[in-house]
Amino acid sequence: MTGWDRGELDCWRATTVDEVRACVDEARRRGISLYPLSTGLNWGYGSAAPPQAGAVLLDLSGMNRIRNAAEISQANPVAVIEPGVTQRQLHEFLSESCPGLSFNVTGSSVDTSILGNALDRGVGYLGPRREDVFGLEVVTGRGELLRTGFRRLGEDSPLAHAHPYGLGPMLDGLFFQGNYGIVTSACLKLLPRPARSVAVSLALRDVSKLGEFLDGLALLKRLGVMAGVTHVGNQARTRASMMSGISEYLRISCGVAERDLAAEADRALATVAPYEWTSLGGVAGSAAQVKAAIAEVRRVLGGMAKLTVVDDAKLAAGFRLLNPLRNLWPWARANAAAISAIRPLQGLADGRPTDAAITNLLWRYGQPQLPARDLDASGCGLIFINPALPMAGGAVAKVVDAMKAVAAGFGHELYVTLNIETTTSLVAVANLLFDRGDAAAVANARACARALWEYLRSCGLEVYRARADMMEDVVDPQDSFWRTAWALKSVFDPDNLIAPGRYNLARAPDA
Repeated sequence: MTGWDRGELDCWRATTVDEVRACVDEARRRGISLYPLSTGLNWGYGSAAPPQAGAVLLDLSGMNRIRNAAEISQANPVAVIEPGVTQRQLHEFLSESCPGLSFNVTGSSVDTSILGNALDRGVGYLGPRREDVFGLEVVTGRGELLRTGFRRLGEDSPLAHAHPYGLGPMLDGLFFQGNYGIVTSACLKLLPRPARSVAVSLALRDVSKLGEFLDGLALLKRLGVMAGVTHVGNQARTRASMMSGISEYLRISCGVAERDLAAEADRALATVAPYEWTSLGGVAGSAAQVKAAIAEVRRVLGGMAKLTVVDDAKLAAGFRLLNPLRNLWPWARANAAAISAIRPLQGLADGRPTDAAITNLLWRYGQPQLPARDLDASGCGLIFINPALPMAGGAVAKVVDAMKAVAAGFGHELYVTLNIETTTSLVAVANLLFDRGDAAAVANARACARALWEYLRSCGLEVYRARADMMEDVVDPQDSFWRTAWALKSVFDPDNLIAPGRYNLARAPDA
């Protein structure tokens, strides 16, 4: 997917903890390394490709049990999940068995691993997934079984799945973007469904005020008015997210001919989303809390942005009103098409995963018939260059403008979402798209990605998630931080067996 891979690799599969331990023992005996995969759908970061050649893939997708399924309830909102548990699986389980609970979903495919994404510090629609996970069960590179927090007391302890901190040093963090062992299960915090939940969209009227806009959103985050993650996307991102849904509505419901479809979809998108930057975040709570929060959002940002508040009921009502008018009134047609495209995305803030983002990519590259999980089999090339940024609107706006200029120098449009992740920082999800079947396009995209990373480093910044092909550049053997990370490797994995080179030195540094 990134235009960089390791070719055909041997693959072992494990479906139980004992089988994982047996694989580790066998790898140690044979002197080979293992690269564990949850589902392998790490698109834009290298998918299933290891950072170093010679590794055997260890496929954990068959470890897909929700171990405490019978005990989950609103009074016990924790799921003990294995690495193969997907967004689809957990959502379907909760919908059937405990509909009062939900979880923090991402905008990627329904078939992506929850635990795999969390361990790489992915960001969900409600917050950083790192904060959702505790109490890890890990097979170390020594083949030993380690449980962190109070899971060390045994699964029958009343604290095992309840208290996230344990006693003594918190070892959990070593296994997030770490290669000291293979995580075989973890506790995942579930969330009660609020009495009312709405999506709040803000369209920035004047692009020159992006810095002020971000500062306003940061204030709302710090005040707890919009406590989840607010996603601020540029127009390229909006187009990438909505064009497939809009086009399909125009083709199927309006009978627009294929030759006219692109132009008609462009007009519809320009009607409903004419602004360069649009944010989307969620507000939840009691009806009174939601009403008060929306009033505060309007007070802080209503002067510079167009405010739209939607929920499932409003979208359904709007569609019922506008769809019958689609062939009589262009404005009604454009908005009905937009509602059709927005509906699956709206559900993310309410804990409903969707394939919509991946379907848009497959549609763009002419393979809409492929299931989303087969994105790697398509012609879509995808590379992420995602920096962490301080919560300072003016500085962020300058970095974004510079990144867009770097990309433009290579003939690329940069797709950007700024995620208000914490009260002091945000992360930018920035990507390039290219035709993976065109060798020149692949080389150009990779050179552009390299130039973007070098620009970020020149500003004293760094990515918050690294691609497999970046690891050797990101990890500096002269940096005491990475030398300490390597020293820890000798404690948990002295044979450098688990994912060599992933968020660590590939080999011992020179003395």
